[in-house]
Amino acid sequence: MTVVGYSEEHIKTLEWREHIRLRPGMYIGKLGDGSSQDDGIYVLLKEVMDNAVDEYMMGFGKKIDVSINGREVRVRDYGRGIPLGKVLDAVSRMNTGAKYDSKAFKKSVGLNGVGVKAVNALSSKFIIRSVRDGQVKVSEFEHGITVMDHPQQPTTEDNGVEVIFQPDEEMFGNYFYISEYVDTMLRNYVYLNSGLVINFNGTKFFSKNGLADLLNENMGKEGLYPLVHLRGEDIELAFTHGQQYGEDYYSFVNGQNTTQGGTHLAAFREALVRTIRDFYKKEYDASDIRSSIIAAISIKVEEPIFESQTKTKLGSKDMGPGGQSVRNFINEFIKKQLDDYLHKNSETARILQQKIQESEKERKAISSIQKLARERAKKVSLHNKKLRDCRIHYNTNDPRKLESTIFITEGDSASGSITKSRDVETQAVFSLRGKPLNTYGLTKKIVYENEEFNLLQAALNIEEEIGDLRYNNVIIATDADVDGMHIRLLLLTFFLQFFPDLVKKGHVYILQTPLFRVRNKKETRYCYTPEEKGKAIKALGPNPEITRFKGLGEISPDEFKHFIGKDMRLEPVRMRKQDTINGYLEFYMGKNTPERQDFIIENLRVEEDKVMEEV
Repeated sequence: MTVVGYSEEHIKTLEWREHIRLRPGMYIGKLGDGSSQDDGIYVLLKEVMDNAVDEYMMGFGKKIDVSINGREVRVRDYGRGIPLGKVLDAVSRMNTGAKYDSKAFKKSVGLNGVGVKAVNALSSKFIIRSVRDGQVKVSEFEHGITVMDHPQQPTTEDNGVEVIFQPDEEMFGNYFYISEYVDTMLRNYVYLNSGLVINFNGTKFFSKNGLADLLNENMGKEGLYPLVHLRGEDIELAFTHGQQYGEDYYSFVNGQNTTQGGTHLAAFREALVRTIRDFYKKEYDASDIRSSIIAAISIKVEEPIFESQTKTKLGSKDMGPGGQSVRNFINEFIKKQLDDYLHKNSETARILQQKIQESEKERKAISSIQKLARERAKKVSLHNKKLRDCRIHYNTNDPRKLESTIFITEGDSASGSITKSRDVETQAVFSLRGKPLNTYGLTKKIVYENEEFNLLQAALNIEEEIGDLRYNNVIIATDADVDGMHIRLLLLTFFLQFFPDLVKKGHVYILQTPLFRVRNKKETRYCYTPEEKGKAIKALGPNPEITRFKGLGEISPDEFKHFIGKDMRLEPVRMRKQDTINGYLEFYMGKNTPERQDFIIENLRVEEDKVMEEV
C-alpha cells in the first residue's frame, strides 16, 4: 500500500485571488468559451450588472451604460458610487461589502461580497472608478493584483461606478461574446425594473409593462387568451397558454434570472393548480392544467439564499426576518388575485378551461401507449447499448453538473470513437440507428410509438418535464455531409416540436469536428475550415500530408479526444425573438412546396462552390 505523507507542509493558505483562480467553478460555475449562455464570461458580466441594478432598485440612478468592444467589457451606473475610501477593499478583499448591512441594500441579489471580486481575480485587466460628490477614485488590477491605486481627484462627472474588465485568456481560452446572449440578459433586467434604461452598444433597452413585455417578446405568436398579468408588493407574474408542448417558465428573484427555478417557481406551479381546481370546482390533473403554459414570475426577498454563487436556483424558504414563507406568500397572492381575475374575465376563463380539457383528452388518448413505451424503455435499458452513460448528471447537486453532456450520434463507428475518447465522469453517448423519423405535424403520441425517440427521451429524462433534464449540454454529433445534415435537422425538428425548451434554454449544440488534418513529421494541425487549412499548409511548409475527414467514424479515438475535450468547438442552437418555430418547421420540414424548391435551387450552386473549395 502506498503511504501518503501528511505534515505541516501540506497545509496551505491561499490568498483570495489564488483561491478563486484555482477553484473558479465555486464562484462562476463553468469557464467555457462563450458559446453557452451559462459560460463564465457572462457570469462575470452579470456580477457587475447585479451591483449596478441594485443601485437602481434602491432608488439611485435611472440608467446603466454597457459596452463590449472585442473582449473588453465596460459597465457604468449612475448610483451612489462606492465610498471612496473603500474602493480598493470592495473589489479585492473577501467578505467586504455594503450588502451585509440590510439597511444599505434591501432585497438585493448580491449578499456575500464575492461577485465583483471574482470578476477582478479572473480578469487580465480590471479597472474600477467610483465617482462620489465631485471626487473620483480609480484602482487598477491585473489578474486580481493591484497595479495602480490612484489618489482621489476632483471631477465634474455624475455619481456612480464604472467597471472595465477583460476576462483572462489564461482561464477562458479563446473565448468570444455572443451579443444575443448579452441582449437577453440585459432585456431581463429592464423587464424586471420598469423605468430602468440600459444602453448597450448603441441599443436602448426599456420596458413599461414588465413581465408582460418579456412574454410578448419571447412567445413568437399570441397565446390562446390575453396575458394574465398580476402585480403586488414584492411579486409580479404573467402567463398564458399556447399550442406548444411542455411548460415554459421565466423565474426571477430580486432581478436575478433563476434559470433552475427553486422555491418560488415550485410554489407558483403548485398555487396555479390549486387555484384553478378551486375555481372550476374540478380536480383536473396538474399536468393538464400546466401543459403548454408560458409564464414568468418575479419576487423580491430580503436576504435570499441561493444554492450556488451563480444564483440560478432559490433555496430560501422565508420572505425575510419575521416574514411568512415563500410558499404561503405566493399561494395567498395567486389564490386571491387569480381567482378574482378569472371571475372578472369570463372569456379567458372559458378558453383556459377548454385548453385544459383538450390536454386531458390527449393525455388519456396516449396513456396506454405511454405505459407500454415506458415498460419497453425500462426493459431495453437493462442491456441498453444505445446509451453509454456518465457519472455526473445535471439534475443532481454535484458541483460539476454544468459540465454534464450527452453526444447524440449515428452509427457504431462514430459512437465507438466518441465513447473511447470521452470523459466518463461528465460525457455520455447515445447512438442512433439510421435516420430518425420526421416528426413535423405529428402528435406527441409518436414519441411513445417510435422506439428511437422513446429511448432518446428516456435517456434525456424528459418524459415528464424539461426540469428533469439529465444533461446540461445536449450535443448533436453527425457527419459533415448531406446525410449528417439531414439527421441533424430531423433531431432538431423533434426537439423543437415536442421539447422546445431544450433549445430556448440553450441546452442544444452542434459539435464541430475538423474537416482536414494537415501534418508533417514534426507537427499536426486540425482545420475546421478551408481557410484554416490554407494557413496550416503555409505554416507547415512544402508538401505536407493533407487528409479530408469524410465522417466521424474515420477519426480515431486518439484523435477524437482532442475535439471533445477542453478545446471542444460547439455551435449553439439559438432562437432569436423574431424566429417562429412553427414557421421554420413548416418551411423546412413540411410537405414540399414551390417556395422550398426555389430556395434549394437558389442555394445549391453556393453549396457546390463551397464543397469544391474544400476539396
